[in-house]
Amino acid sequence: MSTIAERKPHAVFTPYPAQGHVNPLLKLAKLLHVRGFYITFVHTHYNYKRLLKSRGPNALHGLPDFRFETIPDGLPPSDDDDVTQHIPSLCDAIRNNFLQPFCDLLHTLSRSASEGLIPPVTCLVSDGCCLPFISQAAQQFALPNVTCWPASACSLLSILNYPTLVEKGVIPLKDESYLTNGYLDSKVDWIPGMQNFRLKDMVDFIRTTDPNDTMLQFFIEVANRIERNSPILLNTFERLEGDVLKALSSMFPSLYTIGPFPLLLNQSPQNHLGSLGSNLWKENTECLDWLESKESGSVVYVNYGSTTVMSAEQLLEFAWGLANSKKPFLWIIRPDLVSGGSVILSSEFVNETRDRSLIASWCPQEEVLNHRSVGGFLTHCGWNSTTESICAGVPMLCWPFFADQPTNCRYMCNEWEIGIEIDNNVKREEVEKLVNELMVGEKGEKMKEKIMELKNKAEEVTRPGGCSSLNLDKFIKKLLKQY
Repeated sequence: MSTIAERKPHAVFTPYPAQGHVNPLLKLAKLLHVRGFYITFVHTHYNYKRLLKSRGPNALHGLPDFRFETIPDGLPPSDDDDVTQHIPSLCDAIRNNFLQPFCDLLHTLSRSASEGLIPPVTCLVSDGCCLPFISQAAQQFALPNVTCWPASACSLLSILNYPTLVEKGVIPLKDESYLTNGYLDSKVDWIPGMQNFRLKDMVDFIRTTDPNDTMLQFFIEVANRIERNSPILLNTFERLEGDVLKALSSMFPSLYTIGPFPLLLNQSPQNHLGSLGSNLWKENTECLDWLESKESGSVVYVNYGSTTVMSAEQLLEFAWGLANSKKPFLWIIRPDLVSGGSVILSSEFVNETRDRSLIASWCPQEEVLNHRSVGGFLTHCGWNSTTESICAGVPMLCWPFFADQPTNCRYMCNEWEIGIEIDNNVKREEVEKLVNELMVGEKGEKMKEKIMELKNKAEEVTRPGGCSSLNLDKFIKKLLKQY
């Protein structure tokens, strides 16, 4: 190993093993690599196989100083190896199965370092949702752990208050009727930084009657394991979540806002990393050619992310709402989007929309959102999609499904005024009306103005000398000085 390589700091990255977490963690890994770090990026065996299937057998060969490793998740084999795994089962696995294989990997890396093959591990950089095992591994190996929270700052503040919600008797819910009787409209007015929040605006794993609910207990453990003095990196910026960031900064002295990741990465010379992708489904790049044939700002892009599941009836309502709007649309329909069966769209729908629609199973979303022909985005409100849409200046229709998506939706529609929410009980008439409002209505025009303001601000903070860029440099400097 060269003298230069010996001097490289070495960060081991571990994302929660789902698409919406792998994407931002890989971007962050690239950002640190560009700034001189040796990177080991840890996938589960399951996701590693999916990546090779979607991107080709050589896609993860990496570089001499950007390597990929795998650990087992301990879950039984799936009948279908091209779907997002069951989230509660993954969370159980993280709490019960991941620690030993991860420690075995760290031992292997330590042996390689002692043989001079790689630099010694400097730090762990973990997804906040991996803390149930990463925090124990960090203690065992006496390694600093840097937490990357890949969702919104508000979702972090929401989850940090889960233990208090239980102590106050607010959750779990008394019975099923509390889901529909208006209880979720109760104000949460005691959390600094979350003014005018309701229970329904909190990360939605509180919507359970079971005190031992897997997801509730998982995130209570996450909240309890976050180290107050360890560095926390956030994919956001002041203009988006100022009040929340102020509240979090009073709790965590080493909090760094370095978002949005896509724009910060675009500022970095990282062409040599372009082949290192993270999409777990094969991308349909033909959609970019199709977009070329459409007028500027005319296309509605529809994508519900990697975990949303809907009923066949809901899919049908979306389909006919889009068809009746008469607007061109690019619709991403994953193989596992509809619960309990495959997607079947009628010949009537296909004939009605043939000349102005394209349906694909997955796509390079950032390229699509930044295409001149895309004028609106029908989204599930995942944080990656939200920030990527802001970076592209594309206003949104919002149909949140679970987790932090209702939280993000509230900000998009009420605080930032860059989105319009679609009722959970989706109807084609509402979809048709709101698509037209988004694309050609007066409210849509105001939303475009608002989101362009946020886009400009995001570009400002990620430029060299901008807050996010400076925060990343400050974090790296402090990390290397301290350790």
